Amino acid sequence: MTQDRPPLPPVRLPSDAELARDALAAPLLTRAVRLARWAGPETRVGAGGELADEQLPAAAGVLGLTEEEDGPAFASEAWRAAVDAGLVEVTDPDGDEEYGSAGPGDNLALLTSGAPQDVLAVWREVLEAVHADAIAPLLDDLSDAIGEDGEIDYGVLDWDPEAETEFLDGVLGNLYLLTVAEGGAGEEAVPLPALAASMIVPDDMGEPTDDALEQVSVAMMRLDDQFQLLESIGLVDYQPVDESLMTEEGDDDGPAPAVDDSDVSRYGLVRLTPLGLYGVRARLLEDGVAAPAVGDLVDKGADVLLDGLAHYPEIAARAETEQWLGRRDEDAAARELLAAARGTDAGAPLRRLRCQQALSLVGERAEHEVRAVLDDAELGGLARVWLAERGATDVPPPSEAMIFWLSVDTVAAQLDADQGMDSEELSGLVEGLTGQHSGFFDAAWRVDHPATADVLEAMGRVHPDRRVAKDARKAAFKARSRSDG
Repeated sequence: MTQDRPPLPPVRLPSDAELARDALAAPLLTRAVRLARWAGPETRVGAGGELADEQLPAAAGVLGLTEEEDGPAFASEAWRAAVDAGLVEVTDPDGDEEYGSAGPGDNLALLTSGAPQDVLAVWREVLEAVHADAIAPLLDDLSDAIGEDGEIDYGVLDWDPEAETEFLDGVLGNLYLLTVAEGGAGEEAVPLPALAASMIVPDDMGEPTDDALEQVSVAMMRLDDQFQLLESIGLVDYQPVDESLMTEEGDDDGPAPAVDDSDVSRYGLVRLTPLGLYGVRARLLEDGVAAPAVGDLVDKGADVLLDGLAHYPEIAARAETEQWLGRRDEDAAARELLAAARGTDAGAPLRRLRCQQALSLVGERAEHEVRAVLDDAELGGLARVWLAERGATDVPPPSEAMIFWLSVDTVAAQLDADQGMDSEELSGLVEGLTGQHSGFFDAAWRVDHPATADVLEAMGRVHPDRRVAKDARKAAFKARSRSDG
């Protein structure tokens, strides 16, 4: 999968037990299990492990698909999945015999007696088999490549397995990102044209060209087939492309019916299921992509927690923190968080902000630990905020130096949280600080904080008042001259 993407937000997954139940309910795995239990000494298979053609009707009957025109094809698909996932053990033909035999494989027992992780491991084997089918050449293309000897000549196919894999994985990666991003699709289905365009149309292309639109259309038709396959394993919920869109006026079947072009659902809608999020994340991790999940930090130290939460969306950060706190005594957790929040490195301001947010979830037992850092130059400000939020009245007022240091630290944390980008939240924070303190910049440039100059430059960049912005830039120059001197 492509790795030139921004860091992925953490995904919130159900428990392994819930995911395992979803896996067992996936239509293709259900059918594969039924065929694995049916397999026995009389089952005939070819040299490649495929079910003999004459046995496909019986297999379709086992699946309750006797009346289905595509019943044998569904049975063949389920059998291949059973073999690939180790649910069926195949014995190769002996000597001159045409067929081998088959029976239940070792992995079949895991689905009934194994742990949820075992079930999910089997499901992932089936997922890999379906993924391979999804990127395979189309049947029409394969028929053109079959030689007189019955063998497929892949050289004549316009098929690049690496490119096909990269494209489908890129689509799944984009769908994953849209699903987990704060303010993204979430549980909403994504229109297939938008998903195809995300892989084809460059971000800097204003109006898509006719060539780009044609590529999107071709990709949509390919994805339509692929998502229908992936739905069988429970990876996605998919509403296929309306077949009437592919009917041209004046063909042998008559004119195309009147359609509503404004109904985007007719062009296909896809949504990753919770099981799909788990499956795509597993593939991302195997490809070396950082794809965190809420709960990953629960057994880590406070230093790892605060650094890990740095760029988490608010909801995910709160969920991760709550799980982390749930494993610890409140006073010990507060002590560990405060210790991890210290520092003068570039990431320290955001660690302190995350520490303050984490402490807001801690109960009254943490008060002793918080009061212990009231005189600390780096932590005294956030300690006062925590105590004030709980109605404490005996909190010593901060010195002016602490007020300005905390102001710089807070803006530095916000700059890091926004990854250097100006935001409405940052603009509001800057306006609030300069409005509360007259002569703010006269004092701020003297603050002994590693980020003072950068913070003042940012304040000059985002403040809407040109005079105030100019004062901020002057103060930034003084701060930088002071630190250089």
